Amino acid sequence: MSDAPPPLLEMLWESHDPHVVIQERFGLEDAESAARWVTTALDESWGVQVDRCERIVISDHNALSWVTTPSGRLLAKWSVAPERHARLAQVARLTHWLERAGLPVSAPLPSRHGGLQVEIGDVSMCLQRVVRGDLLDVGDADQVRDAGAVLARLHLALATYPDAARVVAPAGPPAPVASRVADWLDGAPDQVPATARAALRQLVDGAPHDRLPTQLVHGDYRSSNVLCAGPEVAAVIDLEDARLDHCVVELARSAVMLGTRFRQWGPVSSEVRATLLAGYESVRPLTPAESGWWDALVLWHAWALVPPGDDPTGWGRAAHEHLEDLARTR
Repeated sequence: MSDAPPPLLEMLWESHDPHVVIQERFGLEDAESAARWVTTALDESWGVQVDRCERIVISDHNALSWVTTPSGRLLAKWSVAPERHARLAQVARLTHWLERAGLPVSAPLPSRHGGLQVEIGDVSMCLQRVVRGDLLDVGDADQVRDAGAVLARLHLALATYPDAARVVAPAGPPAPVASRVADWLDGAPDQVPATARAALRQLVDGAPHDRLPTQLVHGDYRSSNVLCAGPEVAAVIDLEDARLDHCVVELARSAVMLGTRFRQWGPVSSEVRATLLAGYESVRPLTPAESGWWDALVLWHAWALVPPGDDPTGWGRAAHEHLEDLARTR
């Protein structure tokens, strides 16, 4: 380790200098001292010998470190935000449970003492194996279809998780979906034209009045959190945003946001959305009430993502095209 080059230090999505951030947020002098800290933490808490710390990526008050060890490449994730530590422990338990249920997730490895999320001073850390795969490519129909099927399997499993209340506490159930869309419409920004608002109100008024059930969902299912190997999903990652919601709301949001990663977010085509939905329904067909909400929810999320001012990746154009497609088919 002493002769190894310092790890690559970078930011996941922020534009700040990572060398400044590692000092100000994490209290570590530089990349080399961060690598030494990770090496010591993994040795003391997991009994893992680190040959090299390759890369450290910072996201807010969280960091990820890729390390090589005699048993293969591992990924250490740690947080210096104490208000999140209790939740991270619950997410680690949830991810471990999902792996045991047969879901493709990146589960934490138990420490020397059996813990899945370890407190090291003011830091909370977990350790995982590096999953071989690349981020979901929305241009690959097979990957998109399998991503839909895996999301359905994930929803079916999450519906039975016995400790869901601990994961989402203290957050309660969401408001009825009709109220959520109506509230958004009441304060819709200027870039949402009157025609879109009127169409969405009409869709909400015509949607089923059945109350959609709520359950634990992933919370951020899109390309940046889905790793694929060939045509199949290798792992669903980052369940830190898990929350109570309606399955069809998450599915619609994912259909709109599927191609987004960390920078330069952009929309996907109607064909991609249809492929994701087909994959999902191959495992978990939508109920009549969920199907009745589909068009409204996709249109809602499409317009909610249109930014004010400049729109370099075309969210507004895509939302207009979806509105025109709905007008032709209804």
